[in-house]
Amino acid sequence: MLRILSNGTFRHLYVAQVTSLIGTGLATVALGLLAWQLAGANAGLVLGTALAIKMVAYVTLAPVASALAARLPRRAFLVSLDLIRAVVVLFLPFVTEVGQVYFLIFLLQAASAGFTPAFQATIPDVLPEEADYTSALSLMRLAEDMEQVFSPMLAAGLLTLVSFPVLFGGTVAGFAVSAALVFSVSLPARVQSHAEPFFTTTTKGLRIYLATPRLRGLMAMELAVAAAGAMVYVNTVVLVQVRLGLGAPQVALAFAAFGAGSMAAAVLLPRVLDRMPDRPVMLAGAAVMVATVAVLPLVSGMAGLLPLWCLVGFGFALSQTPIGRILNRSAQPENRPAIFAAQFALSHACWLVTYPLAGWLGAAFGLNVAALGLAGLGCGAMAIVFWVWPAADPAELAHCHPELAPDHPHLATTAHGPHRHKFTIDALHQHWPKLTA
Repeated sequence: MLRILSNGTFRHLYVAQVTSLIGTGLATVALGLLAWQLAGANAGLVLGTALAIKMVAYVTLAPVASALAARLPRRAFLVSLDLIRAVVVLFLPFVTEVGQVYFLIFLLQAASAGFTPAFQATIPDVLPEEADYTSALSLMRLAEDMEQVFSPMLAAGLLTLVSFPVLFGGTVAGFAVSAALVFSVSLPARVQSHAEPFFTTTTKGLRIYLATPRLRGLMAMELAVAAAGAMVYVNTVVLVQVRLGLGAPQVALAFAAFGAGSMAAAVLLPRVLDRMPDRPVMLAGAAVMVATVAVLPLVSGMAGLLPLWCLVGFGFALSQTPIGRILNRSAQPENRPAIFAAQFALSHACWLVTYPLAGWLGAAFGLNVAALGLAGLGCGAMAIVFWVWPAADPAELAHCHPELAPDHPHLATTAHGPHRHKFTIDALHQHWPKLTA
């Protein structure tokens, strides 16, 4: 897995990701404590609303940003958005009202809505071989997992010396270093498709996504993941500081336990994915998350909470790491940025539902009801996954093209009958074939 770091471009991008993640991890802890400072016991409701605003920015702006990015130099686009994020975070330590938090969160996440899918879609162009790309996905997942452990521990250490607003300075530094590293490399040119109207480019990824059965199943799985994950991200600060009566360092420790479980899964995944298809691994991970959150009402102390959050993190990595492989398999190279943006928008639409739901249920009915309600939503989503994502999902499908002339170049030697190749939704394939045998 580490051998791909010999690729200089990927190495710089990977380090950029790591520094950005550390800064973002510090901001996650600081944002929870800022919500606690402004709203006390209603911090979960405030944080849930702030995270819902983040999701609104992601859902509405990611496809637009993808269409805009297709018309701009890739490197300049990424660097500019990193710098915008750094500037916005500079203002967070100085807020005094909840409304100011909401406004700055929207600006910050509007920039992230453009940066993240564009960055993710760049990696397959840097590492075109599937084996290298799979290793990169595992390594990048591991970086996210290590951040879940390292950033909260770093935050906990810093909180013994400084007040929490200082943590936002680490976020600024992370984005600034990321921008410098992206600027230092030459990125591969995009595979260009034929010229399209801006609206067509904006909606292309969503059209491909919703027309592909495995991706519709993936979206339902993301709802299950978001239902369980929202309990962690929204209610951990309330769970630790209100129910358990503990402090900020224990909040950071709980987030670290989640990250530790995710990191353990990331270490195991390359070998697992060599032996098993993506689908059962991902569904097992989502099921573990939902089942674990369902037993949260039985937990009464940190000794029970930490292994529980570790298990949720383990399931999270199982469900999320192979997503890049699924997306790569489901789009032509020229459509890859659009499909990554669609995944980004639709997956975060799920979080848009579950983040405020987690905050509202916790504030109105208590944390036990919130856990059981979110677990129930996750179970319903998993049932949809098994319904819409076929277990038999070959890459190559037999299909016909009655709409094409017999001498069309795509038909080659099979003008009068079905032909078979790796099937994706694109300009020549607008609908998923009924004939799959």
